[in-house]
Amino acid sequence: MSKYTLIRSKKLRLSFLIDKKTFLLTVMLAFAALCAFVISLGVGTLRIHPVDTVKTLLGFGPDQYSVVIRTFRLPRVIVAMLVGICLAVSGAMLQGMIRNPLASPDIIGITGGASAAAVAFIICFPQAGIQWLPAAAFAGAALVTLVVYVLAWKQGVAPLRLVLIGVGIGAAMAAVTTLLIVMAPIELTSKAMIWLTGTVYGANWSDVSALAVWTAVFVPLAFVFGRSINAQQLGDDIAAGIGNPVQRHRFLLLFICAALAGSAVAIGGAIGFVALIAPHIAKKLTGPAFGGLLPVSALTGALIVMLADLVGRTAFAPLDLPVGIFTSAIGAPFFIYLLYRNRNQ
Repeated sequence: MSKYTLIRSKKLRLSFLIDKKTFLLTVMLAFAALCAFVISLGVGTLRIHPVDTVKTLLGFGPDQYSVVIRTFRLPRVIVAMLVGICLAVSGAMLQGMIRNPLASPDIIGITGGASAAAVAFIICFPQAGIQWLPAAAFAGAALVTLVVYVLAWKQGVAPLRLVLIGVGIGAAMAAVTTLLIVMAPIELTSKAMIWLTGTVYGANWSDVSALAVWTAVFVPLAFVFGRSINAQQLGDDIAAGIGNPVQRHRFLLLFICAALAGSAVAIGGAIGFVALIAPHIAKKLTGPAFGGLLPVSALTGALIVMLADLVGRTAFAPLDLPVGIFTSAIGAPFFIYLLYRNRNQ
C-alpha cells in the first residue's frame, strides 16, 4: 500500500503528492491547536467549561459568558495563534532557503529591524492608526533582510558568516531601538517597552483585523513557493539546472519572510525564538520536504504561542506575564544547543 496520494488536475495544471503520514500528523496538530484555542478561551479569573465555550462561540451559550469570551479573550487568543503561525512559517522558509538551521528572523536581525521600525512608528506617529503598524514593521524587516543578505554574500551565503552578520545587525537595531526609547516622552516609552517584551495583552479586534490580512495573503504565498525551497536546498546550481528561477524566487521568498515576521512583530511585539523552535520541531516530525513542513511548522508555532500566553496569564495570577518571557526561556537554551551541535560547520 502506497504511503502517498496523488492529486492532479489537468485543467488547472496542478499536481500534489501528499504524504499520508504527514497529512494525518497535520490533522492531529490542527485538532490539538483547536483544543488549545478552546481551553485558552475558557481559562482565566472566570473559568468556563469547554462545552459552554464552544456554545458561546456558536452563539448559543449563556449571556454572562459572551462578553468575557467575545470581547476580552477571543481577540487575544486569535492574535496569539496568528503571531505563532507567521513567525513559524517565516523561520521555516528562512532556514530552508539559506540552508542554515540557526537562521530565524530574531537570530539574524530581521525581528530587530521590524522592532526598531515599529518603535519609531509608535514614537513618531502616536496618533496614527494601528493598521499602519504592520507596514512600518515590514519596511524595517525588509531593509534589514536585504542588508544582511548583501553583506553575507561572497560567492554564496556561508552559514557562519550569515549568523555573525545577522547577530551584529540585530545588535545595531537593538541599539537604535534603545536610543529611540530613551529620547521619547515617558508615556510613549512605557508603551514601547511593554510592546518590546512580546505580549498579546490587550489585543483587540483591530489587531486581529490588521494581522489577519497579512496572514491571509502571505501564508498561502509561502505554501505556494514551498516547492521552490525544496529545489534550492539542493544547491543553486542544481536548482537552476532543473528549471528553478533561483534568484527571482529567492527575492520573493525573502519578501514573504520579511512580511510575515514584520506583521507578527508589529502586533505581538518581539516574541523571541518561536521562529527558531517551531521549524525544528516540525522537521523532526515530518522530514525536510516543505510541502508538509510548512503547515506543520505553522500549527506548531500557533500551539507554542497560545500555550505560552495561557501559562503567562494563569500560572502567576493575578500577574499577567508577557508571552515573550516563556518563549525566550525555552528558546535560548535550545539555541545554545543548536550552536553546540553545529559548532564544526
